[in-house]
Amino acid sequence: MPGTSNDPAIPKSPVNSGWSRRNFLKGVGAAAIAADTILQRVEKSAAADTVDPAAVDTPISGSIPITLNVNGRPRQVTVEPRTTLVSALRDRLDPAVTGPKVGCNMGTCGACTVILNGKPVYGCSILAIDAVGKQISTVEGFGTPENMSPVQAAMVEKDGMMCGFCTSGFVTSITALLRTNPNPTLDQVKAGCKGNFCRCGSYPHLFEAALTAAKNGGGRTGT
Repeated sequence: MPGTSNDPAIPKSPVNSGWSRRNFLKGVGAAAIAADTILQRVEKSAAADTVDPAAVDTPISGSIPITLNVNGRPRQVTVEPRTTLVSALRDRLDPAVTGPKVGCNMGTCGACTVILNGKPVYGCSILAIDAVGKQISTVEGFGTPENMSPVQAAMVEKDGMMCGFCTSGFVTSITALLRTNPNPTLDQVKAGCKGNFCRCGSYPHLFEAALTAAKNGGGRTGT
């Protein structure tokens, strides 16, 4: 009958599991000792200005100052080790770099796309500390309203944006594509944009803008 001790849907008590309050406390004590040992190794390595291999993978916390090279300029910013690149650009820099957008925040939609050392990457999937020493390019560095890049100008000409939220990501991906392939085919444009998602469905306009930009100078910037 349901509800009886023989009902397979009712979890059985782990009477013979080997766990007890004594064993639990022993485990907690051992973990505390291990954590203290790792901390001592990290502190010793820092004092000796050396790297202890046993402490390399130890999680760290707190805020640290770093320098990011954004659109050709060194920018100082303080971040936590877990801070993503897009969060550092949008939320930590002053003035902020808001071209890359936070959409899904899961490395899927492409709204946060930036160019890192020549390659388009998701800004939400890169830690800010991993971008130190690398060249970061965002849509702000491609051109201005007065002097737009070919991709930006083509987006306006071909009505490549609707709500506009995904636009900067597409502009960035297309710019990165045209810098390596100045004369792509339509299929190559589609492949270059496959990491970007447009909820409004304006893909035909976006692809047409990319092909037009290729004819007008490709991935060169407007500034």
